[in-house]
Parts: sequence; structure tokens; C-alpha cells
Amino acid sequence: MFHYKTHGTCSSAIDLEIEDGIITYCKFTNGCKGNTEGLARMVIGQKAEEVARRLSGVPCRGTTSCPDQLSRAIAAYSET
Repeated sequence: MFHYKTHGTCSSAIDLEIEDGIITYCKFTNGCKGNTEGLARMVIGQKAEEVARRLSGVPCRGTTSCPDQLSRAIAAYSET
């Protein structure tokens, strides 16, 4: 399980698993429960690279958001 500490959002962390380029697990800690749970459910089974591309740069508070932080978590996961 990969644990990513978020920055600049209501959520404080994202737990993530990717197998063969597909997101198999995603869970946000804190944040807007409906939005983060819905986002996490939507990305499971999707290609991580495509999810990261689509969500990168989505703003909410300032220049980042929970979706943007997920794209950063995917990038960080790929670097491990």
C-alpha cells in the first residue's frame, strides 16, 4: 500500500495501489467525504496514467485540489 501525504487540500492523505498500470485501490483520508469517496470509486479499475493526465491541474483551493493531489500521488507511486 502506497501512502501519499497531500498538500493544500482538505484531505490529508491518499492510500493507493496500482497493479499493471491499473488503479486497484484508492482511499482518501479526510476531505469532503462524498466527493473523495466518489472520486476514489470512479478511478478504481482505470489506467493510472490516464487518470493522472485527466486530473492534473484541477484547482479547488488555490492551485491544487483532491483530484490534482491524486494525480501527484500516482506520479509519486510511479517513482517508487
